[in-house]
Amino acid sequence: MKPTAPEAAIAARRRLTEQKLGTMKIAIAQLRREGARLSVRAIAQRAGVSATFCYENNHARILIRQAVTDSRSSRERTGIEEHHRVEATWRERALNAEDELKRMHREVLAQRERIADLMGQARDAETMIPGESAQTLRTENVALRQRVHQLSQEHRKLQERLEGARSNLRFADKHIADLQAQLLERDQA
Repeated sequence: MKPTAPEAAIAARRRLTEQKLGTMKIAIAQLRREGARLSVRAIAQRAGVSATFCYENNHARILIRQAVTDSRSSRERTGIEEHHRVEATWRERALNAEDELKRMHREVLAQRERIADLMGQARDAETMIPGESAQTLRTENVALRQRVHQLSQEHRKLQERLEGARSNLRFADKHIADLQAQLLERDQA
């Protein structure tokens, strides 16, 4: 028995709908592989179907809703994993910063204690030396500096004289060698 025209039209429409749903499944798979955002318009455009078909057909709506939900959950998982990774690096940086801060506090405390010790030693030295003795030490220090300066100048003068004497000695040695050479030549001739 031959199907009637309305039955044939209904069957053709079902085949066309199944074909469109198949191309939608392929389009969804392609979009997922590409990492593209899944939406009704993107799926409809890739599958070559109208957005109206996607909204009006129950199977198409279910297919799109499931794909979008899976895509969201996948993006959310990726986002959560990325968030955890970033948070872990920041947590590690914060712990490192805290450790460094503790170390710096210990260093500052040690430096303050050292400064306090040195200040105490300076005060002790001031109290051990009476005021007149401190003035005497300052006067002696000035005199010693002047004596060092004077000795440095004398040393420099002596160095210059020594250099001059050495130069004269070299000249005299050369002159003596020339004279000896002349005497030898005269004796041989």
